[in-house]
Amino acid sequence: MQPPSTPRHRRATYVPTIISAICALLIAELAWKDPRYLLPLFAMIVVTSLPAYLARRRMRRLLISGDVKRVLGSWAGSAERITFPETMAPIMAATAYAAYGWLHEARKALDRAVKGPAWDAALEQRLFVETLLDTFEGDRAGALEKAQALERLPTFAGNLLMRFRIRRLRRGLAAFARAFAHKSDRADSKRLRTAASTSPLVHWAMRYADAVIAVDAGDRAKALGLLEGAPEWPRESAFREFDEELRAQIA
Repeated sequence: MQPPSTPRHRRATYVPTIISAICALLIAELAWKDPRYLLPLFAMIVVTSLPAYLARRRMRRLLISGDVKRVLGSWAGSAERITFPETMAPIMAATAYAAYGWLHEARKALDRAVKGPAWDAALEQRLFVETLLDTFEGDRAGALEKAQALERLPTFAGNLLMRFRIRRLRRGLAAFARAFAHKSDRADSKRLRTAASTSPLVHWAMRYADAVIAVDAGDRAKALGLLEGAPEWPRESAFREFDEELRAQIA
């Protein structure tokens, strides 16, 4: 999950894309008539797509790094622009803290959120956070119940791709809760991998859940592979204890 942006901000980001698309269409028409324009067309495509690709790549590296403070710092601008910041900014912070296993900080952030109209509207985000926290805190039944409630929610995203991503994340979170409850089915490992690739924010949460499934199945090599490259988690993160416990079981 990514921090939300305001409608005005989203409209502003569309303007350069629209202008670039118009320019690309004009050059494409010229290239159709004269092949000499193919090189400028290719250059236009590279120039317009490369910055966005590099930005996504940088953000992915940041999210996978596990450095929750830097992640929150990168979200600071978005937090200032959202509507109902007194509610949504703490929920955004709780989402980041929960995704990296900072349980105490995530609970504190949720407590700071103003319980107004935006609180009810953010039900999906709150269920996401609460499922992670209940799982980490050992409330397996509560986590399973909230993950199921999240899966039952209607999807209001405007475009088909976003609805597809949301469904993949919801299925991954349900598989995450089942993994820690030791109630996984055959497809849960794939659901976890899909969710991790859909949102780098939950990359490590999903990998640790997949490692639990591998340990339960007696596949030590797969479990070790899933833990490879994990950050050196601070004491505040539940992942530090999970990592040590899983490695001990594998050994």
